[in-house]
Amino acid sequence: MPDRLFTPRFFVICGFSFTVFLSAFQLLPTAPYHIIDLGGSTFASGLFLGFLTYSSALSAPLTGAFADRVGLRRVLMGCSLALVGFSLAYAVITDIRVLLGLVLLHGVFWSGLLSASAAYMASLVPESRRAEGFGYSGIATLAGVAVAPPVGFWIYAKGWVWLCIATAALNLAMAAIAWTLTEHKREPSVESPSGILEWRVLVISGTLALYSFGYGGITSFSAMYADANGVEPRSLYLTALAVVILCTRPVFGRLGDVWGYKRIFIPCLVLIAGGMACLAFGGTRGWLLLSAVIFGVGFGTAYPSYVGYVMQGVGANRRGAAFGALLAAFDMGIGTGSTIMGWLIQRFGFATAFGVAAGLAALALPYFLVVDRVYAPQRHGQRLTHKAHEDP
Repeated sequence: MPDRLFTPRFFVICGFSFTVFLSAFQLLPTAPYHIIDLGGSTFASGLFLGFLTYSSALSAPLTGAFADRVGLRRVLMGCSLALVGFSLAYAVITDIRVLLGLVLLHGVFWSGLLSASAAYMASLVPESRRAEGFGYSGIATLAGVAVAPPVGFWIYAKGWVWLCIATAALNLAMAAIAWTLTEHKREPSVESPSGILEWRVLVISGTLALYSFGYGGITSFSAMYADANGVEPRSLYLTALAVVILCTRPVFGRLGDVWGYKRIFIPCLVLIAGGMACLAFGGTRGWLLLSAVIFGVGFGTAYPSYVGYVMQGVGANRRGAAFGALLAAFDMGIGTGSTIMGWLIQRFGFATAFGVAAGLAALALPYFLVVDRVYAPQRHGQRLTHKAHEDP
């Protein structure tokens, strides 16, 4: 059954992804509180996530390419074990400068973990059901993100050391899951010797950087926006966004496989910009919910369609590099959005900040159309080359 999607290995790698984000999102929301407890400032506490994000973004193209060369399973195991060490080190470090320095190194292994796991998922998903497969696998990560913060704060109430031990145990479980996976045979390269990076994917992924800018602001400031407008609960937007994505991604995620990835991705970019514009118009309960619905449908459906689109020109031996380039653009957009929108909110207010985010999201559409026109012939030629190489 060459088009079979739901295989045992598919569920294993979904379980791996769930564990990855269950571990990470216990640590990320609680680390700023720990830094403040150590005597650090609010600015220093914000650097923990910022350093992790930028380190991941800058290293992802290289760590993804490295995974192609040494094997995806090996990288998944090695990075998982490295994260065990980082979690245990965080438990005993009391110098904030050392802690922030360590998180820069943490980001390198984090990017390798995400690039390799996405590439491994791509190897399991049938080409004809790629968007559907990544739509379903994304639900596993979203579930991990939804469950982890309350669990993390519950453990943190018992002590920072216990939280670090819990995340280390989850990282160890990740290594055990990775150990059960089968290493794929690495095919000889059929790419031109233009370097180890997937430059085509990196340039096209500027689209992701433009629309993820607003997502960075949403994750950081939507609760503050609700507070400023007297909306309760303050987590209303993020909760509604998660519900919308969970409900719509399984339905709409598969449409790219049927109707064409570009035909689905382009309307998603319009919805993302529209959802951000709603936040620029107002922060009342009605505007927040309307934005969550519009943005959630667009954002939740865009990624599976984009993966299906961009992987059409990527050979099996370059998937890690491709997902590394994709991750770099996505993380750079999120990190930059969170940082710049914080400054914009402080100087000009929420409406202006979300208006800028909406404008950048709107620019994602013409940018995508231009780079697609430039790279479409190249992608088509690479696809024919890969097919000739892979066919017996």
